[in-house]
Amino acid sequence: MKTLLTLIAWCVLFVLCWPLALLALVLWPVVWLLSLPFRLVGITLGAVFAFLRALLFLPARLLGGRSQGAAVARVA
Repeated sequence: MKTLLTLIAWCVLFVLCWPLALLALVLWPVVWLLSLPFRLVGITLGAVFAFLRALLFLPARLLGGRSQGAAVARVA
């Protein structure tokens, strides 16, 4: 009896879920295309912030400030 209920549950799950899987398969490229501009903006902002950080810390690096790698190596 338990195996019959399991079989029926699997059949119901198959009938209900294959349209969702097909819909996800079809819509995934559309979602990827819509998110692409946001990714590009994120990459650009990350590069701008990295440039600003490098520009801000440039005087300290030129005057002989320790790098973070040296500070970590000295602590360890």
